[in-house]
Formats: sequence, structure tokens, C-alpha cells
Amino acid sequence: MRASMTISRTLKESYPAQAQQFAELRREEDGHRHRLIELYRDRFGEHIPLIRRQDVRGFVRRRPVWLVRPLGLNAARKAAEVMELETKRFYEAAARRSADAGVRQLLGDLAEEERHHAQAAEQMAQTKVSEEDSARQQRLFVLQVIQPGLAGLMDGSVSTLAPLFAAALATHSSGDTLRVGLAASLGAGISMGFAEALSDDGSLTGRGHPWARGGVCGLMTTLGGLGHSLPYLLRDVKTATWIAVGVVLVELGVISWVRHKYMDTPWSSAVIQVVIGGLLVFGVGLLIGSS
Repeated sequence: MRASMTISRTLKESYPAQAQQFAELRREEDGHRHRLIELYRDRFGEHIPLIRRQDVRGFVRRRPVWLVRPLGLNAARKAAEVMELETKRFYEAAARRSADAGVRQLLGDLAEEERHHAQAAEQMAQTKVSEEDSARQQRLFVLQVIQPGLAGLMDGSVSTLAPLFAAALATHSSGDTLRVGLAASLGAGISMGFAEALSDDGSLTGRGHPWARGGVCGLMTTLGGLGHSLPYLLRDVKTATWIAVGVVLVELGVISWVRHKYMDTPWSSAVIQVVIGGLLVFGVGLLIGSS
């Protein structure tokens, strides 16, 4: 019962229709609990001793649902189907061991109802997600992954241009330029990761777990900076710089494509905005490096 309730609450925001189905299963499981308690009270009285799962030989052992993260729709359906089948087998085994006709009848009825629940969970697994749920899932993906990842990629690709190319022009050393690029990329990744994670906890905005967003943002920031820093592994500074410029153009193109695809930004606006920002930072690096 608690597992169905946990699944229902977890899916409520992303898949309300499926969450309602799990809520109905929870209500039926609650009815099972009441029937078992009534039978116990009739036989043994009002006092129910503390009996834990591990105290019952042969009882179902399973991993808590709240440990399964992320709990997507397919994982929830599969977990529910497995739980219903395991519970059905336990009721059947308990019924075979019981010598009391009333207990055997109740356990047999509960096993049959669990079989129906398993079939219902299997049917849910075969049901296609509605367009509304699919659109909601797409919006959550944009909020929880695309937005923090895009912010990190833009910061890593653009903000590290100035120190990297300034170091290349000032030192004419690939090794020194590489160290500056690595320091700027890793430092920006850590900073952006913490900034995104601490911006909000996701409970009100629906943007997901803060540390997951921070991890995505920090990783993409670091990758954006490393992309045009690694060419300076080459000894020839001029060759490495031209390669780094080419990598920057590719990065800006990727950013423009993501903005166009997921943010509904027109191609012209996406390219102009990203290129202007990149040129400004690149110009600052050239100005400082040549001074």
C-alpha cells in the first residue's frame, strides 16, 4: 500500500492520469489491510503486536520504492507489476499452509485480487502516454535538463574565451594557455554548478532535484570551456589557436541549434544573439592579450 502511495505521489506532477490509477490501486490495497485486521481482531482481540517485515518467514522482500531514482513511468509500472505478483504468490503460499477455512478463503480472495492488480499494472505498461502527458514530460525535460545544460554550455563556451585567447596572445605558449583554459573551465564549472543547485530546490518551480540540475549545469560548463582549451595540447600556438577558433564556432552553432529546437527561438535571433556575445568576449580577450 505504501509503495503504491509513493508511486502515485511521485508521478502526480508528470503523469497525473497514471498517478490516479496507482492511487486507485492504493485504495484497494487499503481495503485488503482492513479485511486482514478485522479477521485478526475476530480471532485474537484488539491488541496487535509489532511485527515487522523481516519477522515473517517467507514474506515479500523488496527494495523500497523511494530508493529507485529517477522513478520514471516505465520503472513505476514495472515495480508495481512485480510487487503485485510477489504479493499474490505470498498469499497463495500462506493459504496453502493455513488449516483454518476462513483464513484460507480470505487469503485466496486476496491472492485473486492481487492477480487482477498485476494484470492492471501490465495493461498500464502497454498503454501509450497521452499527448498531454507527453507534452508535460517534454516541458519537464526542458526545465530540468535543457535549461541548466544550455546555461552551462553558454557560460563555458563564451566566458572562457577572453582568458584563453588573452593568454595565447600574451604568452605565445601552448602550455601556459592550456593551464589557463583548464583553470577557467574547471573553476567556471564548479561555480555554475553550485549557483544552479542553490538557486532553488525545485519544489515550487518544478525544475527537479537541485543537485541534479547543478551537476548538469556544471558538467556542460566545464565541457564548453574544455572544448576550445584542449587544442593547446599542440605545441604550435598558431595552429592550436586556429583549431580553437573552429571549435568555438561549432560550440556557438550547437548553442544556437539548442535554443532554436527547445526554446522556440527563431534561427536568425538565436545565431545573432550567440554570435554577438561570443564576438564581444573574444574581442575583450584580444584587446587584453595584445596590450
